[in-house]
Amino acid sequence: MSDVAARATAGFRQRYGTEPAGRWAAPGRVNLIGEHTDYNDGFVLPFALPLRTVVAAAAAGDGRWSVWSELDDEPVEFGPAEADEPGGVDGWAAYVAGVVWALRAAGHDVPGARLAIASDVPVGSGLSSSAAIEAAVLAALVELGGLDLPADRWPRLAQRAENDYVGAPTGIMDQSAVIRGRSGHALFLDCRTEEVEQIPFDLDAAGLAVLVVDSRAPHRHADGEYAARRKSCERAAKTLGVAALRDVAAADLDAALARLDDDETRRRVRHVVTEDQRVLDTVGLLRAGRIRDIGPLLTASHVSMRDDFEITVPEIDTAVEAALAAGAYGARMTGGGFGGCVLALVDADAADAVAAAVTAAYADRGFAAPGTLTVLPSPGATRLD
Repeated sequence: MSDVAARATAGFRQRYGTEPAGRWAAPGRVNLIGEHTDYNDGFVLPFALPLRTVVAAAAAGDGRWSVWSELDDEPVEFGPAEADEPGGVDGWAAYVAGVVWALRAAGHDVPGARLAIASDVPVGSGLSSSAAIEAAVLAALVELGGLDLPADRWPRLAQRAENDYVGAPTGIMDQSAVIRGRSGHALFLDCRTEEVEQIPFDLDAAGLAVLVVDSRAPHRHADGEYAARRKSCERAAKTLGVAALRDVAAADLDAALARLDDDETRRRVRHVVTEDQRVLDTVGLLRAGRIRDIGPLLTASHVSMRDDFEITVPEIDTAVEAALAAGAYGARMTGGGFGGCVLALVDADAADAVAAAVTAAYADRGFAAPGTLTVLPSPGATRLD
């Protein structure tokens, strides 16, 4: 954390020639289980990562916003006209402008500001780098402007920024995880009611860790395929006469599938309904302190994503298979699919060996070497100083 925070501060000084008023941080996230259930009004169980995005910021009296990122040395400046029109700012800075837009649309008097962003959350890996930017910028602007906006309302506002300004059709999970995450816990989120429960997930005390493998696979058709899966689920819900697939109980799945006309739609529905049940089963085991026992549920989730939802790629499947063969209790893809990351539940002292086994399997298949790191559940968005 100290290094990324120092980089944000150094960037602010270099760009603006003065000291920031403060630094605000938000994490990336992984989803322990519950994939493509969020937009089906279902259940998810993410946790916040130790990887952070840091925003160094200060108010500006000119009513405009200037933002610099270490990923692109050219700063972006915009005013109310661009902020008030979705699409008025594009590229990475759209996530910043989207937060300004969402705050203003909600009736808040957003202060002009100068911002500098540094991040350890890898872009394009499925660890929610965009939500981390949104949450850190939101935390900074709320405090700089003295805005009356309780933290439990932040996730929905940040989601609006991404959906309606940036144009990415994400659910509420990412923003909830990076804002409301807690050390040693996973966040059990009901995506319909937005009710949350902090579920004990103290890996350190259990001698466990989550190994995250960045597949380094290019996101193949991710946007279009994500949208296609979402539309398929919405059509199926309409056919079944329910508000969302969350309303199909696992016990009623076979009867529901028999009412659908094509096998592809049946497979999509089967994934969502069984995935919701896997989230509930995982929460039950964690409440009972049985962390190792969630492993088979993680692996079953991956099989469902591979075979029924069809969102994995060879690099992802190779990482899962190699991690399991090397002794992981369970492994699965995490994120929207078609690339991104895999997580594996491992003994802490075996993490390096499992990571080496995955790397060796990649080499055998001729894939580019993956990135690997071990993570523990970490705090959500916060002010650093």
